[in-house]
Amino acid sequence: MSQKIAFQGELGAYGHEACVTARPDFEPLPCSTFDSAIEAVRNGAADLGMIAVENSTYGRVADVHSLLPESGLHIVDETFVRVHVNLLGKPEALLDDIKEAHGHSVILPQCGKFLREHDIIGRTSSDNARAAREVASGDDLSIAALASELAADIYGLKVLARHIEDHARNTTRFLIMARDPDYTRRGEFGMMTSFVFRVRNIPAALYKAMGGFATNSVNMTKLESYMVDGEFTATQFYSEIEGHPDDANVQLALEELGYFTDHLHVMGVYPAAARRHEK
Repeated sequence: MSQKIAFQGELGAYGHEACVTARPDFEPLPCSTFDSAIEAVRNGAADLGMIAVENSTYGRVADVHSLLPESGLHIVDETFVRVHVNLLGKPEALLDDIKEAHGHSVILPQCGKFLREHDIIGRTSSDNARAAREVASGDDLSIAALASELAADIYGLKVLARHIEDHARNTTRFLIMARDPDYTRRGEFGMMTSFVFRVRNIPAALYKAMGGFATNSVNMTKLESYMVDGEFTATQFYSEIEGHPDDANVQLALEELGYFTDHLHVMGVYPAAARRHEK
């Protein structure tokens, strides 16, 4: 029985492309939401989950950072996918025919310049691959989808315009989740550690909590805040650092962090992707 990797979206989605790229020996399992992709891993329907967390143009994917700490899963890898947005139409359609382009709310701003230049109205779809499937099943030549070339191949659509994204380095980062952690690995490009924490209600707690990383020469690559349970007073922080918890300097930094927090949870220790070192 082949191993499965769950992703949010339909076949042909960028999450599907990430699965094919990072885990080509796994069978992709499409899921309607990030919640259902996470649940598929939790209940054993899938072995891994491919979860989009941020895009270089759009920013972080809404709600994901609040979902992951409660998932019970562990980050075991990361992968970066170069997102090429394509305008896909019916085989008999021409670019001049297109009046509307359907795509996910995340993808629409990524190709806004192209849509404006061609007087095409962007319409929100729940998923880019779903938009491609609906264009393929419909008969309106004026409607196109914004999706991957993988989606064009799957649904028999024509690429009317290729690589129409506004930014040449448009990239989405995905985290690969599993039921069990693996702290034994050491990556060729170093290790990353992801964790969430809440600071104690004392003056300058966040400033003091961050001091241990600076004094121990630990590079913090990400620090984001978000509300917990809709409470303005319960702010949780998601952070990523370079290094492994077994490294002496990381141990000291995390110990110092513990003095100023009332909650600290390591979400994953995983090899840094080669993409981090590209110029």
